Amino acid sequence: MADIGQLQERLGHRFGCPELLTEALTHRSVLHENSAARSGAPKPVVDNQRLEFFGDAVLQLALTEVVFARFPRADEGHLTKLRARLANRHMLFHLAHQLALGDYLILGKGEETSGGRQRPSNLADAFESVVGALYLDGGYEVTRRFLLSLYADQLDRLESADSGDNPKGELQELLQVMSSKNPIYRVVNETGPDHNKRFEIVVEFEGRELGRGAGSSKKEAEMRAAETALATLNAAPPSVEPPAADESLPQI
Repeated sequence: MADIGQLQERLGHRFGCPELLTEALTHRSVLHENSAARSGAPKPVVDNQRLEFFGDAVLQLALTEVVFARFPRADEGHLTKLRARLANRHMLFHLAHQLALGDYLILGKGEETSGGRQRPSNLADAFESVVGALYLDGGYEVTRRFLLSLYADQLDRLESADSGDNPKGELQELLQVMSSKNPIYRVVNETGPDHNKRFEIVVEFEGRELGRGAGSSKKEAEMRAAETALATLNAAPPSVEPPAADESLPQI
């Protein structure tokens, strides 16, 4: 594992209780392997799942506060969408990668050998856990300053984007977190006479179908497909990945 002091520098906080940060970085596979040990008393280990739960709430509060302040004319529905774009699992994976959290994860041997150090779900979970640990050790203001700094570019993009309902733009912005490639919209079905056409369109990204939609115009069908893709991506893990031995991940 990399030097934990470097991570504390990235977080902008020196932990008074470094055990909290260690807990935030400990994957449940460590606990599972210790519990399964056949000889001797297993060493007690606390994994990061409780801190992940706590950190999620802290993150939601901080992001709610910032979008509420930066978008004074936005209604509740739009504020909810803005917050979701900042807190979805893809974004958390991106931010964890930016902090190089994978270098600091404490993993069981099986998880280590199966690529767990770069597994997107592990990194997204660890990011929330670290936020929770930062709050418990340094308080809300320390955590808030860290998040504002880390999210600075993302917040600027939100403010410069069209404030109207633009699911295609939102989808492209979300996917740009992971890749420079653009989504592809493709007509898969066209029915009805020329004066009353009905189109069905799928949106694909890197060879995968993310969503589909229908409408009386290609533009409407593309918007519906983008809305479906956004709903799927915001509810799913950051990417399709091979599950660890002790977990099963839904496929997008």
